[in-house]
Amino acid sequence: MPPNWVKDALAARGVTLESIADIVLKLQKPYNDKLAHEDCLKSVESVLEKREVQYVLITGIALDLLAEKKQLPEPLQSIMETDEPLYGVDETLAMGITHVYGMIGFTSFGYLDKVKPGIIHTLNYESKGIHVFLDDLVAGLAAAASARIAHQNPDARQYGSA
Repeated sequence: MPPNWVKDALAARGVTLESIADIVLKLQKPYNDKLAHEDCLKSVESVLEKREVQYVLITGIALDLLAEKKQLPEPLQSIMETDEPLYGVDETLAMGITHVYGMIGFTSFGYLDKVKPGIIHTLNYESKGIHVFLDDLVAGLAAAASARIAHQNPDARQYGSA
């Protein structure tokens, strides 16, 4: 199980592990019809047990919170407030999570960053506050958990998932 402080930090920003598992299920269900939401949740929890993932999450969340409080130096404050499209540091940080499980995590992240399903969409378009980092970190976490499942599914080779 991931430490409570990780789950609490996500929950304080409106993100549940279940909402991330929803995305994982959508990504992997076409390749594994026996996959259950509980399997996806366990995969998310497993990824969150990695300390490097925990550190990436807390760093991104802290930057979002500091931006909300207007405590970042310029020009970073303005970049965060406008979610400057060429900033890219948020995606770079999130890709650190995806690489834990190989190239499939990276490609899944790109898909999620473009489509923005579920809680990623909510964070990016509907939530109050600044989530420059968090939407990408959630996408990275979902992509890594999805890749973890793909690596564990030997039947997926015939479908191109692993």
